[in-house]
Amino acid sequence: MTVFGRPRNFLIAYRRLLIAGVVGLMCLEPQAVPQPKNKIVHVFVALADNAHQGIVPVPAELGDGDDADRNLYWGAAFGVRTFFTKSKDWIRLGQPYAVDHHVLQRVAFRHSSSGTYLVADAYRGGEIKQAVEDFLAAAAGLQPAIEFDGTAGGKPVHIEAKADLVVYVGHDGLMDFSLQHSFQGGKEGGRQAIILACASKAYFADELRRAGAEPLLWTTGLMAPEAYTLKAALDGWIAGESKEQIRRRAAAAYAQYQKTSQKAVLRLFASDW
Repeated sequence: MTVFGRPRNFLIAYRRLLIAGVVGLMCLEPQAVPQPKNKIVHVFVALADNAHQGIVPVPAELGDGDDADRNLYWGAAFGVRTFFTKSKDWIRLGQPYAVDHHVLQRVAFRHSSSGTYLVADAYRGGEIKQAVEDFLAAAAGLQPAIEFDGTAGGKPVHIEAKADLVVYVGHDGLMDFSLQHSFQGGKEGGRQAIILACASKAYFADELRRAGAEPLLWTTGLMAPEAYTLKAALDGWIAGESKEQIRRRAAAAYAQYQKTSQKAVLRLFASDW
């Protein structure tokens, strides 16, 4: 017997094949979602440390460089981890975890509209020199790919890539120490850098040139390197704004949170050599 010109046994076999295929797909183990070609930001945070850094002392719980959860630049209200976790524009991917002796916590976020990834590392306050060196190595393209495993929308996400934008947040350690060696940029080049630390343009310029990176935002004087400035700068960077627009965004955020004049603050930030 035929059905619409085809033998019945052919249709039955075809149907069974389709069912087997669907069942097989349902039984597959869930696979990690591969890292799409989205931009990546790597943030190096040197935790505030009253004992090991030349900073104006802050309250003890904020200036303990071994306590990430309460540190001024990480777990406090305007610290990187807390501020980005509370932002509606960024989605945290999983829980923070320790990387090694130097890095107390690593945490990652994904920008809700652009898909940009941000991976941030909290270095012990006493390891500030290591934080600066790792930042410059990343700026030069000498560090291995950043790795992070987390979840987004209930699906596993695996990040493994080098950063497009590298960021340093914390005390300007180059005010206190010299580096053992410089980090010469390779052929890759093209990375941009944000350095939120006091007078970072004056102290980091030579090292950043050697690294072959381009300044996107840095400072000309004393400042509080809290996360609202970084978020504002990233908003502009993700939107594809010019360096000058990003500088003005950062200044506006800093003036708002520091309750001071935006005109005066604008002189604090620079975006060129």
